[in-house]
Amino acid sequence: CDLPDLSLISAHFSSRLNVKMVYSRFVEIGRVALLVSGPYEGKLCVIVDVVDANRALVDGPTLGVERHAANFKHMSLTNFVVKVAPSARSGPLKKAIEKAEVAAKWEATAWCKKLAARKRRATLNDFERFQVKVNKQKRSRIIRTEYRKLKKAASSK
Repeated sequence: CDLPDLSLISAHFSSRLNVKMVYSRFVEIGRVALLVSGPYEGKLCVIVDVVDANRALVDGPTLGVERHAANFKHMSLTNFVVKVAPSARSGPLKKAIEKAEVAAKWEATAWCKKLAARKRRATLNDFERFQVKVNKQKRSRIIRTEYRKLKKAASSK
C-alpha cells in the first residue's frame, strides 16, 4: 500500500490557505472605545480592566467620562490603544491619554467627522435644510452638464 508523503500534502495546503484574521480591534487594556449609549453617549473612554465577558471598567479623565463598568454592547472599539497598566488609576491614565494625543487623533478620523456632520444636520432648521437642498441641486446640475459634455465629446470621436 503506497501512502502519499504527508509533508508534500501539508506544504500544498499551507501555500493555498492564506489565513487572515477577520478582526483587528480586540478588547484589551488600553483600548480606546466610543460609548454609543448611556449617559456618556458620544464620548471616548479607555478600557482599564475587563470585569467579565460582558463588561469592562472604563475611564476617561480628560475625555469627560467617569470611571464605571460599561457593557461591551454599549461601546465601539477604535483603532487607538493607550499604553497603560491594568486597573490604572486616573492620574497615570490621564498622562497616558495626553501623551498618546487621543483626542487630537480622534478629531482627525473620518468616523469623528461623520458623527459631527450627523449631529450638525440634526440641528438644522427648515431654512438651512432648504439651503442644503438647493446647493445639492446646483452641484448635481454642474456635474450632469460636465458629464454630458464629456460623453458627447467621446461619442463624436
